[in-house]
Amino acid sequence: MKVTMSDIEAARRTIAGHVLHTPMLPAPKLSALTGASVLVKYENLQVTNSFKERGALNKLSSLSASDRARGVIAMSAGNHAQALAYHAARLGIPATIVMPVTTPFVKVAATQAHGADVLLDGETLNEAQARAEAIALERGLSLVHPYDDALVIAGQGTIALEMLQEAPDLEMLIIPVGGGGLIAGNAVAARSVAPRIEIIGAEAALYPSVWNALHGENRPCGGPTLAEGIAVKNVGALTFPIVSALVAEIVLVDEVHLERAVNAYLTLQKTMAEGAGAAGLAAMLAKPERFRGRKVGLILCGGNIDPRVLASVMVRELKREDRIVSFRLTIPDRPGVLGQIATRLGELGTNILEVDHRRLFLDVPAKGAKLDVTVETRDRVHAEAVLRALEADGLQLARIEMATAME
Repeated sequence: MKVTMSDIEAARRTIAGHVLHTPMLPAPKLSALTGASVLVKYENLQVTNSFKERGALNKLSSLSASDRARGVIAMSAGNHAQALAYHAARLGIPATIVMPVTTPFVKVAATQAHGADVLLDGETLNEAQARAEAIALERGLSLVHPYDDALVIAGQGTIALEMLQEAPDLEMLIIPVGGGGLIAGNAVAARSVAPRIEIIGAEAALYPSVWNALHGENRPCGGPTLAEGIAVKNVGALTFPIVSALVAEIVLVDEVHLERAVNAYLTLQKTMAEGAGAAGLAAMLAKPERFRGRKVGLILCGGNIDPRVLASVMVRELKREDRIVSFRLTIPDRPGVLGQIATRLGELGTNILEVDHRRLFLDVPAKGAKLDVTVETRDRVHAEAVLRALEADGLQLARIEMATAME
């Protein structure tokens, strides 16, 4: 392994005073949700809202004066870009960032706001990397890799030092996995300080790169994921040996559990988590038996999520919990019926969110209509009571799954 505890301790000294020592706090509501004793390390409170500042600054600080004058380049889906741009500007180093064209606009705009030149190129991080490497050779720029660099890995490892200093009795760390820089650095640090601690990786099920490498499998790798920050197809040459040696398990998390985790951070912890940042909690929700009764440290590694996506996640979770319910009624098409139904729904304690009155369906009589209604309820029990009451009123009713205007 090319990253040692002494490298991480040196990184800690280098970044001290320039990167926030983020709080780590107990999370009683997440503990109740998962059955474990959960503490959260809030790396989303960094200036650029992710842990990436640690590794980026450690790397930038190592550059010679001539390297700084020529400038740096990186490929990134967003968080590394922002971190590098911010600290490069602070140190007076010109920065160019190649970002995939699929990068959320909020991350592109934030990177540009820190003064970096942004080039959108390629559908994936791999394609962006090829362009960044070509430009680095052409212009003599220093490439700052987002994860496969010893100094970057060492910088990320400072998180575990802080966590175990404050909670030395942690039994597990659950760490999001993309290219592996975050989990590799923190695995080295944590296992050096607490040799018996378990390191668990949380990887997006659509991008099981590390899983495939560890298990000798060839699961498909690709597709739109909420956790675009860890949507990486290549395993790092430096990170993989560390992961293989020190990580106990990789948990694959699907999109539903990622959405649930993002929503839980917002509604229960009142804090912002992007999909990748919530992956550790998603792993706990996906395999609760694996973590029940244990003292677990979560790294909320990033909070840069598109507000539109966040709004959609929240509405979708309300629908999963039956706090938003959609159903279709077949009704007689005559004056006053819609008003009667609206009054009845009010009596039942619902809030009407959306109504779609359809008269042209061929599976109803000419004097009939379909009425699609979306309502807000208190909970699943209330929702079921409302539907039973409508059926008892003699209404023909069918539950439907539909997108609401709110989404």
